[in-house]
Amino acid sequence: MHGPLGAGLRVNRRRFVALAGGAIGSLAFAGPCDASDAPQTDDSRIAARPRRNVYPAGTGARALGLGGSRDAIVQMPSNAASRPLPLLVLLHGAGGSGAGILRRLGAAADEAGVAALAPDSREATWDAIRGDFGPDVVFLNRALERVFETMPADPGRVAIGGFSDGATYALSLGLVNGDLFRRVLAFSPGFVIGGRAQGRPRIFISHGKEDRILPIDRCSRMIVPALRQRGYAVRFSEFDGGHEVPADIARDGMQWVAAG
Repeated sequence: MHGPLGAGLRVNRRRFVALAGGAIGSLAFAGPCDASDAPQTDDSRIAARPRRNVYPAGTGARALGLGGSRDAIVQMPSNAASRPLPLLVLLHGAGGSGAGILRRLGAAADEAGVAALAPDSREATWDAIRGDFGPDVVFLNRALERVFETMPADPGRVAIGGFSDGATYALSLGLVNGDLFRRVLAFSPGFVIGGRAQGRPRIFISHGKEDRILPIDRCSRMIVPALRQRGYAVRFSEFDGGHEVPADIARDGMQWVAAG
């Protein structure tokens, strides 16, 4: 596949250029800072929330058993204790899987003490990349409800992130659920899908200067200034390389999530 983390964005070139060049401008951003914590009736909204008085069920990785052959895996850090933990929803690239992205990035999450939830998309890639928000949001909500029942997630350190298609989806879903996801981690995103922004999450974006799958000039170098113009705090790391997540960028991102 493309780069060490799997397939890149699989849309036709005309549609990609249109999305990369204009989608972020269509975001309907909410008020200047905080929105209500009450979930809205919207296909892009996630209702699950962390719970109190929950204790971790061991360490290591396990499948949630929610989706048949397309499931979700939760990985608890090796230093998990009864204290509330940072939780990262980690989204794979097109054609990939939760297990695949955990193999690539799970060690960095474990080293940073971050619990990771890695779901599989319902189809080859995430729903809103090619259409509308829908089945993937429903499944992600179910997976988060299960995880919040079984681990003490720190409400101030719940984040969403991903690579390539997963980064695009994480960035888009993170902005419209910023009252849940306090941080958004996007490794080589392509564009931002329109939606009504909620909350004010902090954002980490990385991108390779030689990326030929999702060129940095048409993607992150357009996304980052647009987000900053709208008042978001964005940490942007450009690196010498292609469509990938270098080990040092992965570690830096996971430590940033853990810091909350």
